[in-house]
Amino acid sequence: MKIAVFGATGRVGSLVVKHAIERGFAVKALVRDRSKAEAMIPGAELIVGDTKEEAAVRQTLDGCDLVFSGLSTDKTDTLTTSFPHIIQVMKEKGISRIVTIGTAGILNSRHEEGKFRFETNESKRKQTFAAEEHAQVYRLLQASDLEWTIICPTYLPDGGKEGIVRYEINKLPEDGKKITVTDTAEFAMQEMIDSRFPQKRVGICY
Repeated sequence: MKIAVFGATGRVGSLVVKHAIERGFAVKALVRDRSKAEAMIPGAELIVGDTKEEAAVRQTLDGCDLVFSGLSTDKTDTLTTSFPHIIQVMKEKGISRIVTIGTAGILNSRHEEGKFRFETNESKRKQTFAAEEHAQVYRLLQASDLEWTIICPTYLPDGGKEGIVRYEINKLPEDGKKITVTDTAEFAMQEMIDSRFPQKRVGICY
């Protein structure tokens, strides 16, 4: 099985690539900087380009069976520009499965019906641009016929395995405060293998 990876040199994406290769999966990654990627994710097949360009996305998805995205907003419209290309090319190539990393801000509010967490005081972030971008990706995936899962970690520090990961469908588990990049990457990798949560957002924390 071959996994197409976007955001492969990011904090979570690079760990997902490592886990995938260790488990015997082939990985094809779209990267902007070949030398950086060769150092960070040895063993991955590299395509140099930009996720905002449909041709680069098409080249990356060619021959792949499923997709992982660890793309972040980069304080720009990276997500909302890239995902229409990713979704369209997946459909054209008959690839149905995608697992992506979102944010806890796009989970359902526990106390205000019909709102995302980032739209309420459940979220501590004052800036909402990143959450708004992730919310738009959620809407795009919802409107597609793909088998998508959005993993939604809360505060995401660097670090190794720290404990038992709690999860809840479409909401953040009660009193969830953080989860490391390592445990987030492992949860995402396991979801690619098990497909337990199709068409779901999954809130994760300790």
